[in-house]
Amino acid sequence: MNKTERLHHMLRFINQKQQFTLPDLMQEFQISKRTALRDIASLEEMGAPIYAEYGRYGGYRLLQQMQLPPISFNTDELHALYFAMQALCSFSSLPFQTTFDSVHKKFIAALSDRQRENIHRMQQRITFKHTEQIRDSSHLELVLHAAVQQLVIQIMYPDQSKSVNRNVKFPVSTRIIQPIALTANKGYWYCQAYDLEKKAYRVFRCDRIISAILTSIEPVTHIADVQNAHLQSLWKPSAHAISFQCKINESGIEQFKQHHYPSMRIEEQDGAQLLIGTYEPHELDFIVSYLAGYGTSIQTVEPDTLKDSLRQYYLNLVDRI
Repeated sequence: MNKTERLHHMLRFINQKQQFTLPDLMQEFQISKRTALRDIASLEEMGAPIYAEYGRYGGYRLLQQMQLPPISFNTDELHALYFAMQALCSFSSLPFQTTFDSVHKKFIAALSDRQRENIHRMQQRITFKHTEQIRDSSHLELVLHAAVQQLVIQIMYPDQSKSVNRNVKFPVSTRIIQPIALTANKGYWYCQAYDLEKKAYRVFRCDRIISAILTSIEPVTHIADVQNAHLQSLWKPSAHAISFQCKINESGIEQFKQHHYPSMRIEEQDGAQLLIGTYEPHELDFIVSYLAGYGTSIQTVEPDTLKDSLRQYYLNLVDRI
């Protein structure tokens, strides 16, 4: 970035930190000590109330909070923002009180004629392939609000554990959960949450949530600091879960990285790569359909019940062709 842009970013950086050192600026903006000193002098000329503290533990301090100038974006940043918004195109449900169309119109209206023309040219040369949202999710905003504010909600949700026949409609049960995070994957929204009654971490498909209301139940404090990167490690199978494993080749590993679930992992044993995981008894049809998607990338499936179900799946498929 040029000096003007760097100084604007630096103003926001030091306004947030209030107290900083030359190494802070050098690391944040990848500049030399000499450049950092020149930039501080330039900020002082612009009226920034910077006070130098000398001594072994010295540095710089802001005497008071500054009134920052409006945020401005250069051409590349505008392009990045616009095409980042394109990821919203595939969602008919969003956890915000707005739509992609309204954001898009306001963004385009704020651009100059030249910027709009540049974006139009780029649209003709860049194509984004999205997975379209398959079903609407009516309660995303409430679920996200509960996750951010660490609130407990009551939801009505189909209880798949009470039926093993996929052609029978699942009964609905009441669940008391504390949402942790929302994830969009393969056309569906998922809510990772802590089930207060089962005392376990569970994943709920948001389009299956029939109703959701806030409660006055005290949240569970030990999940307050959980970060999204660690959510997968929180998932635990039930006491009735069935373990499975199968050998997988490099092509299958690539497919696994693109699409897998918290109950699954890749391990190396005796030089072989294994796809290892668990599934609940009522999830047999689901796990068979998932593994069938790997085609010849997997082999040596265990246990035998899963292997037999997978073979029957292929036989039924051949009969239909």
